Order: sequence, then structure tokens, then C-alpha cells
Amino acid sequence: MTEPLRDLSPQVLGVLVRRGADFGAAEDAVQEALLEAVRRWPDGVPDDPKAWLVRVAGRKLVDAQRSESARRQRELRVFREPEPGPAEQADDTLLLLSRCCHPALTPASAIALTLRAVGGLSTAQIAQAFMVPEATMAQRISRAKRIVSGERFTRPGDIRTVLRVLYLVFNEGFTGEVDLAGEAIRLTRQLASTCDDPEVAGLLALMLLHHARRDARRTATGEIVPLAEQDRARWDAAMITEGVAILQAALARDRLGEYQTQAAIAALHDDAPTTAETDWPQILEWYDELARLSDNPVVALNRAVALAEVEGPQAALAVVESLDPDLPRRDAVAAYLQERAGNLAEAARLYVVAADRAPNSAERDHLTRQAARLHAGS
Repeated sequence: MTEPLRDLSPQVLGVLVRRGADFGAAEDAVQEALLEAVRRWPDGVPDDPKAWLVRVAGRKLVDAQRSESARRQRELRVFREPEPGPAEQADDTLLLLSRCCHPALTPASAIALTLRAVGGLSTAQIAQAFMVPEATMAQRISRAKRIVSGERFTRPGDIRTVLRVLYLVFNEGFTGEVDLAGEAIRLTRQLASTCDDPEVAGLLALMLLHHARRDARRTATGEIVPLAEQDRARWDAAMITEGVAILQAALARDRLGEYQTQAAIAALHDDAPTTAETDWPQILEWYDELARLSDNPVVALNRAVALAEVEGPQAALAVVESLDPDLPRRDAVAAYLQERAGNLAEAARLYVVAADRAPNSAERDHLTRQAARLHAGS
């Protein structure tokens, strides 16, 4: 699918959904309209491509329901309505994302449906990104469409659910031929252009400020490079500048939320020429603010790293030891803090434990190397 068609696909689907069409049937109709556009547009793109696609998809939808005479008449009336204005388009964007991110869906299903219906990715691309067979992903998407097709939507749902799903997409990073982090930024940018919520801007800023470091996060052979050791000259300065500007505008609205707070922490890291010159006291203050906004134990774990820089590793270890032993990456943070405190044998032991519990091979290899380094040193 060409980029213009890919951008238009969710807009057209949003129009059909807003007008009351069944989600699954509407998505099928849009795909048929896109195929017809691929066949016919080489002879000349219409003056209003979106209107053309809405009209063709509407006809496809009606044709598919021809046996239901009453419904056919209703659809015919609906699809003769004028095209939506800017306000309606904003509602369409959020409505479509809300439906794809419905609370009845599992996070995995919400991500897959969002990438398919809003992102315009093929089922094969999504399957490759998540390293599952295409048939498995097709079944997951079909089940998700059946679930949301049974739900009536008269207005957009909770935007926090949408933002959570977009952030999950972003955290998947780059797999296969699909840059999911880049895709998440594209979708969040699209939402931000039609939505006045400062938390949407906060999430976009957070994504940009993290994504700006992408080229420095791995070595040429794929090994993880910790933040303190990254070559900051490889960070994307233009992306950082954009992220900071978006964040400042959001913070000026004085409606602080979790994503704006996380973005503020990321901005302070990106602003520092070196780890030693990082404004750790201010980062700790932002973590205190984030802890007030969220009871997520991961926040307490990350805050402990900042606390170590301000008050020393022993103060941070006391915090980490109070957290759930099964908390992901707790052992890795504890190992780092023990090393900072000079307890090298305990740090090496904890690095081995953390490696055994690592969520992926790259992180496991990194932690194993840390343990080996300390063993070699002793």
C-alpha cells in the first residue's frame, strides 16, 4: 500500500465507524476500496481521494449487506451525508483508536488491531513484528474484530487506554521490517494533531525523547549500551529539540499527567552532556511527582537509581529491598547498586540472577557480561 493510501485508510474507516457501520464489515469494505484505488488511480487520482474512498467503501458495505433490505436503505442514506469537517475528523480518529483499544481486548489483541486498522499494516507485517505465524496473527485480529463489533460506540472511550496501547506499541521497538517505535510515534503524532489533551502531547514528547537515543543503544554487533556509556553525539538532536518543545507546550497547560512527567525525566537525561552532569536532584523531584501520580512499582524501582545519585547507593538499596522480589529488573538494579556500594561479590551474584530472569537474549547477554566482568576483577 502506498503511503497516501495508508494514511487515508484509518480516516475512511473512522468515517464508516462513526456512521454506525459494523467494525469488521467496515474494515473489509475499506480494504476492498483500497484495492480498487490501487487498480484505478494509476489512470488519475481523484480530486478528493478521501471522499472517493468513503463513497466506494460505502458502496462495498451496502453491497455486502444487500440481502438486508432495511439496513441497505439505512446505509444508503448514511453514505450520502456530506464529508466530515475538522472537528468530526478529530472525533473519528479518537473513536477508531478507542475501538481498537477497547478494555475488553487483551493488550496483545489491542496492539494488533490498532496496527491493522489504524496503522494500515498488513497481517503478515504484524505477524513478523511479533514473531508469530501469520495464521496465528490473523486469528488474533479476527477475534479482536468480533469483540469490538459487538460493542456499540457513540463517542470515544477513555483516552488513557488508547495512550497505554500506543506506548506498548512503542516499547516493542524494531522487529523485522517494521519499526514499531516509529509506527507508534506516527500514530501518536496523528492523534496529537486532532486532540487537545496535554497527555497526548506528553506521550508524543516522551516517545521522541527516547527514540532520539536509538542509534546509540546498541553496538554494531547488537550488544546493549547502557545510558551512562552511550555516545551522546549519536543522539538525534533535532528529535530532542522537537520533543522538548512539545513537552514545554504541554506543561504550560498546567494539567500534569504521567506521560508529561516521564517526558520531563527523559528531557533532563537528553539535556545532559554526560551522566556526571545530569541534574539528578531535579530528576528525583520528577520521580517523586510521578510516584504521586502512579502507584506502579516500576516507578519506585527507577526512582531508586536517581536516589542513588543524590543520596548514595545504600539509601537506594533500602528502597529496592522493600519492593516485590518478582518485580521485573529488580535484581538488575540491585546488582548495579551493590556494585556502586562496593559489594562486588553480591553484585556479581545478583547479575547472574538477573540474567536468568531477563526478558530477552540481548538483556540476558548484557547482564551475564556484567557478572563475568566482576568475577574477572576479583
